[in-house]
Amino acid sequence: MNTIASRKQPSEKEGVSGNKQALPFEEETGDETIVPLSKEQVAELRKRQIMISPWRVIGWQLVAALVVGVLAWVFTGRVPVVLSALYGAFAVVIPAALFARGLMSRVASVNPGAAVFGFFLWEMVKIALTVAMLFVAPRLVTDLSWPAMLVGLVVTMKVYWVALFVRPGGKTNVKSIENGV
Repeated sequence: MNTIASRKQPSEKEGVSGNKQALPFEEETGDETIVPLSKEQVAELRKRQIMISPWRVIGWQLVAALVVGVLAWVFTGRVPVVLSALYGAFAVVIPAALFARGLMSRVASVNPGAAVFGFFLWEMVKIALTVAMLFVAPRLVTDLSWPAMLVGLVVTMKVYWVALFVRPGGKTNVKSIENGV
C-alpha cells in the first residue's frame, strides 16, 4: 500500500443486514474515507512535484543581501550602515550554505534515519553559527548599526518564503491527479 493517500467522501455499500460497510483498503476517519493512491497516481504526483534546490534559495538570499546593501547606501550613504546590513544578511547566507552543503552530502542520503539525523545536526550547526556570527558582530564591524544589521538579517531570512511561492511549475495536489488534470 502506498503512503500517499487521497481523501474522498465515504463510499460505502450496503451490507446484507442493511449495515454500511467500508470498501476494502479504505480507512474511515470521521466523515471522510482515505483511499490509497495507485502506483500510477503516486508516480504522476512525484513527477509533477517541483523540487527547489537549496542552492537556488541561497542564490536568491545573496541577491537579497545585495539589494539590502544597495538600499542601505541609497537611504543613508554611510559605509558602516551598509556593512552592518550586509553582515546581517551574511549571518543568514553563510550558515544556510553550510546547512545545504551538509544536507547534500552522500552520508545524509544513505538511509532515511541518517537523513533525519543529518537534517537536525546541520540545522543545529546553522543556528549555532548564526548566533556566533551575531555575537561577534560588534567586534568585526566598526560602528555597527544594530537596526541595519537586523534589517539585513530579517530580509534575507524571508527569502525562504519567497522561494516557496516563486517556484517554477505550479501547484499540484492530489485531487488534480485523481481527476486526471
